[in-house]
Amino acid sequence: MKRLINKTILLSMAVMLAACNQKKEETAANPQAAKDAKPEVKIEQVFAQNVAQTETYAGTVESNIKNSISPNAPYRIKKIYYDVGDYVKKGAVVVDLDKTSVSQSNIQIENQKLAIENARLQMENQQVEFNRTAELYNIGGVSKSEYDGAKLMYDQTVIAYENAQKQLGVLRSQTGLLEENTRLVAPMDGIVTARNYDDGDMYASMPVLTIEQTNPVKLIIKVSEQYYGIVKEGMGADVSLDAYPDQLFRGTVVTIYPTIDQVTHTFPVELFMSNDKQQIRPGMYARARLNMSSSVHVMVPDIAVVKQIGAGDRYVYVYKDGKVSYNKVEIGQHVGDKFEIISGVEDGDMVVVAGMARLANGKEVEVVK
Repeated sequence: MKRLINKTILLSMAVMLAACNQKKEETAANPQAAKDAKPEVKIEQVFAQNVAQTETYAGTVESNIKNSISPNAPYRIKKIYYDVGDYVKKGAVVVDLDKTSVSQSNIQIENQKLAIENARLQMENQQVEFNRTAELYNIGGVSKSEYDGAKLMYDQTVIAYENAQKQLGVLRSQTGLLEENTRLVAPMDGIVTARNYDDGDMYASMPVLTIEQTNPVKLIIKVSEQYYGIVKEGMGADVSLDAYPDQLFRGTVVTIYPTIDQVTHTFPVELFMSNDKQQIRPGMYARARLNMSSSVHVMVPDIAVVKQIGAGDRYVYVYKDGKVSYNKVEIGQHVGDKFEIISGVEDGDMVVVAGMARLANGKEVEVVK
């Protein structure tokens, strides 16, 4: 049985070899016929459609608000309550500083209270003396100069008392500022993105903490001035991030800057992106795609577009009446598996999508399915 199968296989191979040899002999005997054979192609009809005219701009994601937490004087840092990556609520105490200055100021307040009490006593004593002198003056018991001297002394004690009270108010205000500045609080909800000191360090120039609001985040892009009248606040944009190549995020135009850069002829546009899941981080590279308008153009399968060797020109073979023409085309956007054709192909044309290898301008072809 095995010997019979082997003989059958050998016989089949011999028949195939003989057929191949016969075909080669026929081709060799009639080379012109092989040359004149029509190339086989596949064609597809193409149509014009409404194509969104989009522009893509690159930028770097930024936090919506960035706040540097710093005191207004070189205090020693007593305690830092948050670290990088921690979420902070608005109003939370984030840093306590040394309160020696606050204690000293409180001592000054107490001393000033004593000074006020002394000034009050002096004023009251002087008032008694002035009242007595005034009574004597009214009955001719003292001279006008003595009366004036008593009044002057009383007025001076009144001024001293009032000044002492004002000074107490100043000290209390200063102490309040010192108290506030040695107990730093978060001005907003956010995430700590930088910590530059440890407990016990002396504050210098760098912020103690940096807090950033990361929901929403913003993206600032530079848009060509030709679109200044098209971009509007509230306009949507599709945003892609290198960190999440398979995801699209939605952005919204919130600010259009009022000036055009004289060198680049662009204007800044600020977009906001919701970041409820905290996926997007400041510093990420992003691309925003804005739909500026729409146009009606023919869409051609990308496999039908041929690039000329040694040049950047693109061509499409258009089929008509059994022949193909080699049409130079201007391409627009690449949408899915199709190219937008600005010029070179008309609505309803039949274009070659397979079998372009043996084609030339004006060549007769055989259409196959």
